[in-house]
Amino acid sequence: MLFLIIYCATLCGNFLIVILVSCSKNLHSPMYFFLTQLSISDILLISNIVPNLLVVILYHTNTISFTGCLFQFYLFGLLEILECLLLTVMSYDRYLAICNPLHYNVIMSGWFCVKLIIMSWLLSFVVVIIQLSQICQLHFCGPNIIDHFFCDFDPLLKLSCSSVFTVRLIASIFGVPLFLGTFLVIAISYSYIVYTIVRIPSNTGRQKAFSTCSSHLTVVSLFYGTIIIVYVFPTRGQSLIMSKVLSLIYTVVTPLLNPIIYTLRNKDFKKAFRKFKCIV
Repeated sequence: MLFLIIYCATLCGNFLIVILVSCSKNLHSPMYFFLTQLSISDILLISNIVPNLLVVILYHTNTISFTGCLFQFYLFGLLEILECLLLTVMSYDRYLAICNPLHYNVIMSGWFCVKLIIMSWLLSFVVVIIQLSQICQLHFCGPNIIDHFFCDFDPLLKLSCSSVFTVRLIASIFGVPLFLGTFLVIAISYSYIVYTIVRIPSNTGRQKAFSTCSSHLTVVSLFYGTIIIVYVFPTRGQSLIMSKVLSLIYTVVTPLLNPIIYTLRNKDFKKAFRKFKCIV
């Protein structure tokens, strides 16, 4: 029941963001356009994990086909990489809005925003399809039990009877630069943002500037924090239960919290929601 409530609440919250941004002219800006893409990513991510998890819990049908497992892993990898790229694009958007406001509208044009989203989707697709093609070449002949609640990378490789060195090497070649690169861009962007905010003379101005990026910074900290603990730190130091709990955070809890974090203190969303209620 808890997972079902979380799933329904996540769908409602993220669909509401997409609808409000699409219908309200006050929300037609690059920041909210990127937020709708993040909401779509969260909808697809939790829909890839939770429905199958509910079937396992309710009906004890804890089996999945090999093709279904690979498809679940493919969608999971695609959407996780996409979320990294979207958070990076959003941090660049906040950097321009706060540190270079006079050139913001010129740089963040509608077509440039669309190109950033298309490039994010294409890059995510290419990286995951290369990884998936290597996994498909592995030989699976022994154990067929995945000790996890979805088809993640390490639990899937543990079932292989052949060497997984090449698969892990390719994952490191593509994954490490991508992860570190996006994290570095976000860190540099917020370093300039903090430096700019500190130099604002009035307290009101500092609070207003910080409020425009505090929600995004919270989401980034939650997402990257769990990702770093699960995939960067040695897994031998983690208990299996702890690894599953942390995985649950960025696959189920984060998509639930994202719309809450972004809309709870946002005046534009509150105004658009009141208008939407009047229309309905």
